[in-house]
Amino acid sequence: MNNRRSNTNDVRMRQRIAAEAARIMSEEHLSDFYRAKHKAAARLGAANTRNLPRNDEIEKALVEYQSLFRADSQPLRLKRLRETALRAMEFLAAFNPRLVGSVLRGTADEHAEVTLHVFADTPEEVGLFLMEQGIPYQNGEKRVMLAGGESAIYPAYFFIAEEVPMRLVTFPTKGIRQALRSEVDGRSAQRAALSEVRALVENG
Repeated sequence: MNNRRSNTNDVRMRQRIAAEAARIMSEEHLSDFYRAKHKAAARLGAANTRNLPRNDEIEKALVEYQSLFRADSQPLRLKRLRETALRAMEFLAAFNPRLVGSVLRGTADEHAEVTLHVFADTPEEVGLFLMEQGIPYQNGEKRVMLAGGESAIYPAYFFIAEEVPMRLVTFPTKGIRQALRSEVDGRSAQRAALSEVRALVENG
């Protein structure tokens, strides 16, 4: 009986942490699932719990939160982000861009950034292209989860396009065939090509 009650309490705490993490991600513009869930657990007095929700549970709670509290604004914001992503991908067509992340999955909220994977013989080619087009950018890095469970760090460029934060993660040309792992559910990560994003925009 006590075990059943304990299990019920554990489930409820996971749900509460997931809901609070979703609220934090939406209202405090935090995109990192790990940080959001630990911040949520601390706020709920469960900082030491081992019963943290999975990332996909948090994303499910985020979708529910947005449908309740962002129903008027989130779909419009998502539409604008996808339109901006499409124009950026057309602009960067020479680098075979792929849309990834929350803008592709449909959970992007206010202040979300557009993340594109681009492919070139060297990362410097992408930076040179941006310079030639007069686009100021910041250099950075992005850790990416690989299909085998390990991670790798790739060079990235950050800039603003149409008042939207934009991050280009640069991979070697052959990296377009490389399987990546989703940060949400651990399965194969989605990457959408230009034609797929155009369809999303036209059908959205």
